[in-house]
Amino acid sequence: MNKTVQELAIKENVQLNEDTNLLIFEAPDLKEDLLPGQFANVLVKDSTTTFLRRPFSIYDFDKKTGSFSLIIKKVGDGTRKLCQFNAGEKLSVIYPLGKSFSLPNRDEKVLLIGGGSGIAPMMIMAKAIAHLTSEIHILLGARAAKDHIELEKFEKVGKLHLTTEDGSLGEKGFVIHHSLFNDIKSFDRIYTCGPNPMMKAIGDIAIENDVPCEVSLENMMGCGFGVCLCCVTDTHDKGHQCVCTDGPVFNAKEVKW
Repeated sequence: MNKTVQELAIKENVQLNEDTNLLIFEAPDLKEDLLPGQFANVLVKDSTTTFLRRPFSIYDFDKKTGSFSLIIKKVGDGTRKLCQFNAGEKLSVIYPLGKSFSLPNRDEKVLLIGGGSGIAPMMIMAKAIAHLTSEIHILLGARAAKDHIELEKFEKVGKLHLTTEDGSLGEKGFVIHHSLFNDIKSFDRIYTCGPNPMMKAIGDIAIENDVPCEVSLENMMGCGFGVCLCCVTDTHDKGHQCVCTDGPVFNAKEVKW
């Protein structure tokens, strides 16, 4: 699907916890699959403090109903305001943007890792590869039990594993401390999104163990199509790349952290 700029109505605004909302948009022109790793850039309407659009990984979509959803974590004025809009109100959205994760080969064992709001592309990815492999493991990390969201939905698309920094749910520690990493070579591919230190650590482990790994970077993106250069990142072979157009998905080996 080619990118488009549209005024989309909010179909539903669901508060998942005190810090996170799920915005479901009506997208009547949605006739093709949205791809895992792609994102949408949303204009914060009527804001006096947030002028650049805010990027959000696409969490899920439904062609039958013509809708897609974004997970919005309240981290600043812009995201807090987005979470206040009601069903029926319209926002300017550019979508779908960016390059997607590559798909695994048939019957490969796959590990999807999401940290914080980086869990979003793991849902659409799990659904996209369900026909290719029957062994999808999903590892989600959060600070505490209250920060984990949508767990029942994730349990339906893969074998779910959890960590919390305080040990209140799942295994204690960061995602790289999970016991899955004791046998990381058993996985054929790893896909991850979350804070840069988390992705770097996962990428380093994957490279050391010769497991292909792709990361979805979360750099600040203003325009979403390679003009403003807010999101540039450095790579080993191709120099500076725009995360919004050359990514946001990169091979972990490429990124200069």
